Amino acid sequence: MIDRYSRPEMTNIWSQARKYETWLQVELAACEVMEKQGHVPRGVAARIRRKVTINPTRIEAIERVVKHDVIAFLESITEQAGKEARHLHAGLTSSDILDTSLALQICEATDIILDNLVTLLETIRKRALEHQDTMMVGRSHGIHGEPISFGWKLAIWYQEFIRQQDRIRTVRKDIAVGKLSGAMGTFAHLSPAIEREVCRKLGLKPAPISSQIVQRDRHAAYVSALALLAASIENVGTEIRHLQRTEVLEAEEYFDIGQKGSSAMPHKRNPVGSENLCGLARVIRGNSLAALENVALWHERDISHSSVERIIIPDSTILMNYMLVRLTNILKNLQVYPARMMENLNLTGGLVYSQRLLLALIENGATRTKSYETVQQHAMTSWKKQGDFQTLIQQDAFITKHLSQKDITACFEPRSYVRHQKQIFSRVFGSKAMHAPKISEKPKSTTSAKRRMNRARSQSTKE
Repeated sequence: MIDRYSRPEMTNIWSQARKYETWLQVELAACEVMEKQGHVPRGVAARIRRKVTINPTRIEAIERVVKHDVIAFLESITEQAGKEARHLHAGLTSSDILDTSLALQICEATDIILDNLVTLLETIRKRALEHQDTMMVGRSHGIHGEPISFGWKLAIWYQEFIRQQDRIRTVRKDIAVGKLSGAMGTFAHLSPAIEREVCRKLGLKPAPISSQIVQRDRHAAYVSALALLAASIENVGTEIRHLQRTEVLEAEEYFDIGQKGSSAMPHKRNPVGSENLCGLARVIRGNSLAALENVALWHERDISHSSVERIIIPDSTILMNYMLVRLTNILKNLQVYPARMMENLNLTGGLVYSQRLLLALIENGATRTKSYETVQQHAMTSWKKQGDFQTLIQQDAFITKHLSQKDITACFEPRSYVRHQKQIFSRVFGSKAMHAPKISEKPKSTTSAKRRMNRARSQSTKE
């Protein structure tokens, strides 16, 4: 039998059934703590757990009458558990259950996102090491700049996603808070000790102080972090789209057997995956704005945030899960064309080596102004197809006065531009670039919290 609390698909976390199961988990955890402190007869939580089965259809039928989701949930529990159900929700308010349960769901969703992020990072690392010697032209303003390696580009992506991983871990810790402080958050009917123990059982921290709700700056920070991660995915997707352009064609998404690119043009091979990711990034970015607008609420709470969160938090985590998996597959199967990269690198006839020539002249005693003007003059002549750049340089009396033919030839060597790459790769990937960095290692607090949540689930829900 599969453990019902083993990690579900992301969409299952946000199902109605899972939401009600999590509500019950929080209610029973509170009941168990109150039993230990003598406020509720011993064994009540265990007996309710044995009797109750979550029935979303029944809960929703009651809600159509009472017009309140938590009351409908509690009435459905009472129908099954009988009089002992009166011990549930004692001293609590709806937001105690809703916000604490939401924290559990977000934490579970975030752990899936973090695992997928680890897989993406490992994929980028492997491709970066694979292409550390694959030379290509670097571009500034979309215009050829100077030589780089394709592995260098991938290493930059890797470091960007490492930063995003750190941000997601931070907001996961920040969102992992619960509250059982009652209607105005003043603990008028329950003690902070009960809240503290319930949160411990659930793998959460108690909010140091709250109103009727957990303050929404936490949730805004969480969705904003997802938006930042989506922006990095969009960054990679945009680059792949450019590299796949017909005029560039240095890399392209894998085109599967039987795949079609256009209903009208049989020759088309489009970067549809990357385009899809760029579009979805806009959705999560928009959701982050909605989360920011949820921060300002009336007095101790209103529910204007509730309807928004029921959309943006499930949607954002589900979308992010999808985006990470899809980007990983795109990069894993990305078709890279080193010969085309070299062809494009040489497209300008060596103009990309102009700065190296400039610096060589300066290092050998020429003035910067005269050196710049001379190199630029020959570059513009070559750009107009009125001569080969290297030949023009080799024939210039001012340049040959300061540089030998060997010196000039050395300036046109592309690999000299990445001569420090090994050192930089060691900074990015660790001292031994051929070995994976410990990117999968999670903070101890996260791991122990997950274990506590799993134990709480197994204790607090009917088998």
